[in-house]
Amino acid sequence: MAFALLDQIRSIFDGDPGVRKVADDPVLSAELLMLFRMILADGSVSESEMAVFRRICKDGFGIPETSIDNVIEYLNDFGYETNGSQAIALFRDLDVERRKLLARHMVEIAKADHQLAESEVRLLRRTLDLLEISPVDAVKPQ
Repeated sequence: MAFALLDQIRSIFDGDPGVRKVADDPVLSAELLMLFRMILADGSVSESEMAVFRRICKDGFGIPETSIDNVIEYLNDFGYETNGSQAIALFRDLDVERRKLLARHMVEIAKADHQLAESEVRLLRRTLDLLEISPVDAVKPQ
């Protein structure tokens, strides 16, 4: 209890730790924005897609669960500063395994609502081409 209170007080003065992590890492910001683009690709945001996004944030990127709503707000407020082309340029410098992981995360989100819209397939196909990742690698388990 005392530690939770101290964390809340520190958060007031230092800002949210999850938002700081995302704000301080342009590649992570770009990855999360690409995942969010996949959520929005079919024109609607489903609970299942958001649940997968939250799990990826927590398990894949180490963003505290309590920070995820603030991270989403941060991306919404500042995401316009990074466009898809800029994000892809950042990703090209990443090692191939991290690019494959991004592709797998995008596939997970696209499949979360059990419907693959044509717009999701187009976004995924274009992203895989730009990342120079085979579709086979995007669906392979890790």
